[in-house]
Amino acid sequence: MGATYTRWGKSTCQSNGTELVYSGLTAGSDYTHSGAAANFLCLTKSPLWNKYDDAEHGGALVYGAEYEFTNRNRQYFFGSEINNQDPPCAVCRTRRSSVMMISGRNQCLDGWTLEYHGYLSGGRYDHSAATEYVCLDADPEVIMGGSANNNGKLFYLSEVRCGSSSLCPPYINGRELTCVVCSK
Repeated sequence: MGATYTRWGKSTCQSNGTELVYSGLTAGSDYTHSGAAANFLCLTKSPLWNKYDDAEHGGALVYGAEYEFTNRNRQYFFGSEINNQDPPCAVCRTRRSSVMMISGRNQCLDGWTLEYHGYLSGGRYDHSAATEYVCLDADPEVIMGGSANNNGKLFYLSEVRCGSSSLCPPYINGRELTCVVCSK
């Protein structure tokens, strides 16, 4: 028994009985591609190939990812400058049978075990490509040498917008959302 999850922004897993399956490279579709796949990928650092053709043909394209936190005080949120840096990822396996992400919290519910907490992240609202929401670790790492502004799959912080829904209260307009990954 057990369950797996991806820890975005880290190359390791918590030391709470959780094991590292593999440390990988974060990737996904380009943020400008309207027909792109929405999900983030944690690619292995040791690819294996079947048949292949090295010519570029199009299709479902995969690009590297980077943190895209312009117009924000990155030192305040993360303690260091990570804008345009490439994020690692870790696929983790816990002995516990259930894993869930809770958006809007940074602590697990009673009876659940903390795997990690961070900031709810996704693509930018006005970019062509859709993305999923993922929980970016509150203390993200960067991949050494991955500091070029190549764009590709981009991480942005998610923030609340109040309006015609019942979000506010308890949520506050403009505030960055937290998240937590928990197991049981």
